[in-house]
Amino acid sequence: MQRSPLKLAKRLENRILSNSFRSLRSQSNLIDFSSNDYLGLSQSAKIYDATHNLLSELDLKLNGASGSRLLSGNHIVYDLTEEMLAAFHEVEAALIFNSGYDANIGFFSAVPQRGDTIFYDELSHASIRDGIQMSNARAFKFGHNDLANLRSLLIRHSENKEEADFYIVTESVFSMDGDIPDLENLASLSEEFGCFLIVDEAHATGVFGENGEGLVHQLKLQNKVFAQINTFGKAMGCHGAVILGSKTLRDFLINFSRSFIYTTALSPHSVATIYCAYERLKDDISEIEQLKKNIQIFRDEIVKLDLQSNFVESHSAIQSCIIPGNEMVKKVSDHLKLQGFDVKPILSPTVPEGKERLRFCLHSYNSTEEICSILNLLGNFAKAF
Repeated sequence: MQRSPLKLAKRLENRILSNSFRSLRSQSNLIDFSSNDYLGLSQSAKIYDATHNLLSELDLKLNGASGSRLLSGNHIVYDLTEEMLAAFHEVEAALIFNSGYDANIGFFSAVPQRGDTIFYDELSHASIRDGIQMSNARAFKFGHNDLANLRSLLIRHSENKEEADFYIVTESVFSMDGDIPDLENLASLSEEFGCFLIVDEAHATGVFGENGEGLVHQLKLQNKVFAQINTFGKAMGCHGAVILGSKTLRDFLINFSRSFIYTTALSPHSVATIYCAYERLKDDISEIEQLKKNIQIFRDEIVKLDLQSNFVESHSAIQSCIIPGNEMVKKVSDHLKLQGFDVKPILSPTVPEGKERLRFCLHSYNSTEEICSILNLLGNFAKAF
């Protein structure tokens, strides 16, 4: 047996003792209230077939990109897809990254410079915080969706601004709570203090906007947001991410973003799938409309069952029921699984201790009966426990 550092075993033991040990499990045939496939596009045979046809038309019968985009991996499907993405989201330029994590790491480690300052929401995704940690800029977190707190930080540090740049960072839909910040006032605050606003649209892409463009587009804030990070592994049902912004930003990232430069590009098949998933949204918004109906059905049922105090206020596809304690939230999740429903417990330290929750992910393909059934079961379990 290979030897491992004792510190690793100790940390794993602590995870087991705190009931927060993670392991990989095979996919189940349970009713899905856990995946990020909000529109069911990952299962779309039409997109699968359209991807094959597009690659055939472009004569790209390749299993991999063969290198980074700066070497041999910049196939024509990349240019085609990035042009489409920029037009779809109504921005100047787009640059595809291998994942949302890579995009956030690549942006925040490269764009803010030494002497600059980043202000970020305290509940920002781990990829944002990891990228910020790699930056040479100073960073300060503000209270979750607390614009008054953000304003006070901006005032406090603005006297030292001089030639430094200020960046404000938020998500349009927060991944654990499913709630939404006041983007319009955030944009106004950014303008007032001369800041650059960055919005992670991971859980808004494909969900908000007339054709799934996202919340920034829905609010017509494209020209007030310096950079949007949109991922494709959620509602778009495929893989990868894009940073949307100016041509200058795109050129800078190509030259200085290490997670873009020093990695093999996505395969042509992955990029073609992105293109075809977006083409689907242009032609058919029935899944988006059904998802919005299901979100409203879920919210109405929460009220009907008097469960509002258990849930975080949210009008997105993410609905979180707070059940404190790793052991208790796992127990409720297991009970729901026995009844045929897959809804994941979110444990500390992923969320703060005492804020453990069941994270319901709603989909266009969830039926009214499934939504009502799982919430009725949850209500019964809440009384029992």
